[in-house]
Formats: sequence, structure tokens, C-alpha cells
Amino acid sequence: MDAKDIIAKRVAKEFKDGDVVNLGIGLPTLVPNFIEEGVEIILHSENGFTGIGPAPDEDNIDMNLVNAGGQPVSIMPGGVFFDSSMSFTIIRGGHLDATVLGALQVDEEGNLANWMIPGKLVPGMGGAMDLVGGAKKVIVAMTHTAKGEIKILKRCTLPLTGAKKVSKIITEMGVIEVTPEGLVLMEYNPEYTIEEIKAATEATLILSKDLKEMI
Repeated sequence: MDAKDIIAKRVAKEFKDGDVVNLGIGLPTLVPNFIEEGVEIILHSENGFTGIGPAPDEDNIDMNLVNAGGQPVSIMPGGVFFDSSMSFTIIRGGHLDATVLGALQVDEEGNLANWMIPGKLVPGMGGAMDLVGGAKKVIVAMTHTAKGEIKILKRCTLPLTGAKKVSKIITEMGVIEVTPEGLVLMEYNPEYTIEEIKAATEATLILSKDLKEMI
């Protein structure tokens, strides 16, 4: 299993029956493929529907049914379509139990930078700022590093998407909770040593007294 699948599979374990969850573009869109049988959550797409299902096979792609990143998706029975004003009413009204977003950088205070790199052309911030401001829980799902560059920092250096909003960081190396005391490593992938995880992290990592292998 590659790193992105490891992350998406672990993220899928964060939810319980009845949760309403928004999935950001990129890696988070893999999460529906790993929702455990018997767990029914409502997946929200900011471009205007709830009820996202697993990725369709090639014979069942409908290009009129895509997620916020333009990727073909399926829709579960009971799914609902609506306009952008309703979609953002759900987001800004505090009706999301969680949002799952990728990140360029996260830091010790739970600050998130995920929408631009200065000097590079970007299409815009999308709904990211609304999502981190409106969701009850913000889960960052990302690879631990990018081309050797450390992404979990003492302090973000890129423009922030949201300040002190991140609840949890899930990477292929482990699961990190953001607490008032700092970043706490709750679970680790046994394919990596604790020393390797610390070396790939600029921020100080506090080891949980209940530290266990990543599930």
C-alpha cells in the first residue's frame, strides 16, 4: 500500500455513524474507498452535494458527477444536490463534524498553510478558509514530507489558511494530535522508527504515554 492509501485508510477510521464530513481535493478524496463496512457517514462536497461514494470504475463514470477537484465520483442512495449558497451555509453554519484537508505546512500551534506559495500562480483559495473556520474538527491528511522538504514545522512560513484550527495530523508515518501543550504523537507506523519520524519533523514531538502502532 502506498503512502497516500495508508493515510486515507487511517483517516477513514476517525469517523462514526452519522458524521457529516467534508473532503478536500487531492489525497482526502481517497477516504471514501476505505470507509469501514457498517459505518455510515455523510460525505459533503463543497461544489454542491452530499452522499459521495467510492470512486466509480471506468464503466460507471459520469462526468456530470464530480467532486470539488473535478474527479469523477459516485453518489450513495439518499444523496442530495444543492447550489453553492446551500453548500456554504452547511460549511459556515457549523454543520460539518469534520473536514479533511491536505496541507503544504502545519505547525506546533495548529496553524495551517495549504492554499498558496508566494510567487506561484494559483487558482485561488477555494473553500479552504471557510472549511477550517466552520468545521468542528480539522484533520490534515498529507505525506509527512514533500520531496525531502519538512512540512510539520515550529512555525508556518507560508500564508495561513487558518490560525490554530488543526485538530489532528495524519501522515504515512503516524497520527499527531494538536494540543495546548504542543504536537503529541499518538500512533506511529512501525515501518519507521521514532527517531526517523522525529528527524522528518521540525516541530517538537511529544510522545504520548499511550503511544501505539498506527491502526
